[in-house]
Amino acid sequence: MIDEAAIAQLIGTVATPDGATIASGNRLAGVHVSGATVMVALSIEPAEAGQFQPVQSEVERRLKAVPGVEKVFVTLTAERAKGAAAPATAKATATPSGPPPVPGIKRIIAVASGKGGVGKSTTAANLALAMLSQGLRVGLLDADIYGPSVPKLMGVTTKPELVDGKRMRPVKAHGLEVMSIGFMVEPEAPLIWRGPMIDSALTQMLREVAWDNLDLLIVDMPPGTGDAQLTLAQKTPLAGAIIVSTPQDLALIDARKGIAMFQKVDVPVLGVIENMSTFLCPTCGTRCDIFGHGGAEREAAAIGVPFLGGIPLHMAIRETADAGRPSVVADPTGPHAEAYRAVAARVLALLDGPRAPTKAPTRVAFGGG
Repeated sequence: MIDEAAIAQLIGTVATPDGATIASGNRLAGVHVSGATVMVALSIEPAEAGQFQPVQSEVERRLKAVPGVEKVFVTLTAERAKGAAAPATAKATATPSGPPPVPGIKRIIAVASGKGGVGKSTTAANLALAMLSQGLRVGLLDADIYGPSVPKLMGVTTKPELVDGKRMRPVKAHGLEVMSIGFMVEPEAPLIWRGPMIDSALTQMLREVAWDNLDLLIVDMPPGTGDAQLTLAQKTPLAGAIIVSTPQDLALIDARKGIAMFQKVDVPVLGVIENMSTFLCPTCGTRCDIFGHGGAEREAAAIGVPFLGGIPLHMAIRETADAGRPSVVADPTGPHAEAYRAVAARVLALLDGPRAPTKAPTRVAFGGG
């Protein structure tokens, strides 16, 4: 078993540009071992990034030489563990006006929710596939570090390969380029990480991936409005954010928080999707508004953001997601796929003006399978 303390000791003697070492300069922000994968975060100031590339390479070299280590991820982060001292030579640096673009990606959209359990990941996967079906080059990033679900949703467990010795090649699934922490850690291993390690992993999965000239990257955000969400919102050049909510009041309370978070960091809120909007019994056809109906549309109107449409509560959506073939690919001509495509078209219309149809959002009235 690879020991985290031994890893810290091994790389602690690596020299840093300021004449100190990783250990003496308080540069180690975090170490995490998951099976044969080792992740390390080094704390630097933004202006030091270029100088620390040789340090990053040396740490990678030492770790790859450790018996039993198969994959190594070393990232440079400006975040530090709670209570940790600043780097010995830290100096004040100017804050850039905005996050830099991500190579290989034209635009990035976050799909978020104020709470878990509202079907955000299933919605994100189907939206990405719906946009792919409209002729765009699309990727899907699973940014939920603690509960990655995209590998299951997309039916893939392939580990990403390294390109040019450093960047990861995204996994292909149903025509999408996909990246998830779930590809790199053991499925049963709990990720007990603090802020710096989360920041490091998110940075790695976004900026150290060989994205292949994507028109659009859909980011499946973690639920809530904590550190991980703020890291992504502030450090990613987001073209906009989509909020997913169920219709009931309890979910809408948290959806408001998600909208407010993006507004505070100047990320445009493209609109709200009402998931699990209604249920029609497949046997008798009776309509049951299990979680209510129309609450997300009313909330969007009250806040002043677009309502993008509704997605029904239906067993077929759950079954196809569990099978690794979301509705848009499992039944591309069915009503559920059409609902996702209608939402995707409206999102693209908001991004591009006349590019896509601007018809009114879908009011769900589905029946059967």
